[in-house]
Amino acid sequence: MIHLIFSLPCLYVVTRGVWPLPWPLPLKLGLAALLLVASQYHLWSRLSSGSVFSPEFPRPIVMLFSGAFGAIILLAVLLFALDAVALASLALPGGGWAVSSAWRIGAALAVAVLAAVAVQQAVRVPPLKDVTVAVRDLPPGFEGYTILHLTDLHISRLFPATWAQAVVSRANGLGTDVILVTGDFIDGSFAARQADVEPLRDLTARDGVWAIPGNHEYFFDVETWMRHFAGMGMHILANAHAVVTRGGDALVLAGVTDRSAPAIGHPGPDLDGALAGAPTDAPIVLLDHQPANAPRAAARGVALQLSGHTHGGMIIGLDRLVARGNNGFVSGAYQVGGMTLYVSNGTGLWAGFALRLGRPSELTRITLRRTS
Repeated sequence: MIHLIFSLPCLYVVTRGVWPLPWPLPLKLGLAALLLVASQYHLWSRLSSGSVFSPEFPRPIVMLFSGAFGAIILLAVLLFALDAVALASLALPGGGWAVSSAWRIGAALAVAVLAAVAVQQAVRVPPLKDVTVAVRDLPPGFEGYTILHLTDLHISRLFPATWAQAVVSRANGLGTDVILVTGDFIDGSFAARQADVEPLRDLTARDGVWAIPGNHEYFFDVETWMRHFAGMGMHILANAHAVVTRGGDALVLAGVTDRSAPAIGHPGPDLDGALAGAPTDAPIVLLDHQPANAPRAAARGVALQLSGHTHGGMIIGLDRLVARGNNGFVSGAYQVGGMTLYVSNGTGLWAGFALRLGRPSELTRITLRRTS
């Protein structure tokens, strides 16, 4: 069904963008065939690996498919807008405006450029984003405490070992107190991705690297992946917590599993279980891959929740739709009761829709400040 749905924008582009052009029939048929092939990117991904989440093609091919698929979606939207304006013009005096071939070709060229820029923005090593979070009654020992938040790396053929190594080098160079990773490390089986994740072994921070699974880990043998990451020196917070100390002051780091886990027979997020036995007078920093449950965390007294999952909505305009599926949370900082929720745009993103326009990837350095 998903492949049929993705054929619909292609059908619109062919019927409203290609077929009306005054070009030879063989050329139009050839272009229509190429568009159809590009529109079935996720089918080819499934055939290559058994999963739409893990296209096993060379990186340039994945980038080309991503750009072409994105261009089809963008062009369908733009052609629909042009057709809507032309239709509306019928109600105006002297209306009946027609979409000319020049407009159709211009629209195609424009989206080709946009798609190329969007793919480049998606695959780059993320820039640093600095965020300050005020925490009520933050213990003095944690004033100025720095957190590097990584999420949604989606290490894959699109984000291979060379990209991961560049991210690790940039992350370690920031010298933050702790590194927190809120899931979606990978897209692919352990055999396919083991070498690509190896650079993550070098992630280092004074108080360690702490992590939780995201929903994509559950698509690819979550137990194997979490054991492997633990063996690489990461501390896994699956419905668990740890206490970081500075002298006599304490900060709780807690993490929960992904809300999609019960659907495939794994324990779901259990915040009460994660916080069982935690000091009651210490601020809580919660790692939760998906941001939708933030109100529940706020009610439980969490000071700061870190999430990803949304990729920031990827494209301005599309982010509003993504927000609707995530309880209104999609990108940046939100005040939820007395808690700050920070939703990162992500370090990487899923190769199935690898485009970013106006919602850049990020390495998020969070500095904690005390407020009374």
